[in-house]
Amino acid sequence: MNNEKTSVFSNGMIWFGAAVSIAEILTGTLLTPLGFARGIAAVVLGHGIGCSLMYFAGLIGAGTGKSAMDTVKISFGSKGAILFSVMNVLQLVGWTAVMIIGGARATGVILNPAVATVGDAFWCILIGALIILWIGVGIKTLDKLNVVAMTALFVLTLVLSAIIFRAGSAAAAVGSAGGMSFGAAVELSVAMPLSWLPLISDYTRAAKKPQTATAVSVLAYFLTSCWMYIIGLGAAIFTGQSDIARIFLQAGLGIGGVIVVILSTVTTTFLDAYSAGVSFTSITAKVGEKPVAIGVCLIGTLLALFTPIEQYEGFLYLIGSVFAPMVAILITDFFILRRDYSAQAVNGTNLLLWLAGFLLYRRFMSLDTVVGSTLPVMIIVSLLSLLINGRGKARRKGPGRKVAA
Repeated sequence: MNNEKTSVFSNGMIWFGAAVSIAEILTGTLLTPLGFARGIAAVVLGHGIGCSLMYFAGLIGAGTGKSAMDTVKISFGSKGAILFSVMNVLQLVGWTAVMIIGGARATGVILNPAVATVGDAFWCILIGALIILWIGVGIKTLDKLNVVAMTALFVLTLVLSAIIFRAGSAAAAVGSAGGMSFGAAVELSVAMPLSWLPLISDYTRAAKKPQTATAVSVLAYFLTSCWMYIIGLGAAIFTGQSDIARIFLQAGLGIGGVIVVILSTVTTTFLDAYSAGVSFTSITAKVGEKPVAIGVCLIGTLLALFTPIEQYEGFLYLIGSVFAPMVAILITDFFILRRDYSAQAVNGTNLLLWLAGFLLYRRFMSLDTVVGSTLPVMIIVSLLSLLINGRGKARRKGPGRKVAA
């Protein structure tokens, strides 16, 4: 990334755009079995957990000026962090494909039969091209473009919310029997902000006011993502639909629905592709961020065109099991122990701690706790880190002391 700095407003717009996503609305529809009131409670609690972690992760990048994957070197060493960079690039390629095909199919359903001759492939290519345009424009130049795009999304989602909840004001807001526990719903709500943990520092590191920008970014994401989940939850309960495109149709949003789908897909997936480029530079600096980001978008578009990408609930849980224990160790090292292992090639102790956390997370998925899997796993991993790493001599760094103060 170049040395241009982004404003607090720009960072807020970036994360508003990240949260306005058909993936977030779709995930909200999965919470229907809980009913409206308990569903909202799960959404708010889960986002509170996930966004708190997102804030601390972003604050590390803000204080050090490092990208997300470069901050991981603080805990795992310069070579040890490559493991997480590779996994992050892979999950971002996956997200790019999921978002593109989701946006393409929703657009096709909304416009059918008006443009019945145009298939999903056309919309995949169009959305992919728009994402590449966003990448080419660059973070700094996107300020004005984002204002226009976010204003349109804000107005259209307000209209969608009004239509859905006015239609459902007299409807019974109770869920169906069985199907999902409260803890599982909380974990699905944690999972989406958790997926942004390996990305947020890519943007807070470039802010003019890093700490303020981090707080505004997370707050914008928290409020907007909760809103998107609640739209999905309400739409599924009040309209009886779980397909986002049919929700738009039933709400009477024709071309407006298309604008929401395409714009939200572009503004969210842009972050995935761009951060994949940033993460790749942590693996090797021989290729620039933008070329890799464009390459990731092209690969994601091809995957969307030629592979069966349907369900992503398991994908969300996999992301959580990889990155939750990683961030628990990083937060503990940076804010509590004040350790910096980036001068080492590999920190084997922390890699073993991460592996234990990964396996523990997978185990917790079979348990039914009221707060889901992420919070208890991260507390356990953090305590283990304090117990094991707290005995040695601390290696301190100035930026770490400054941010934690």
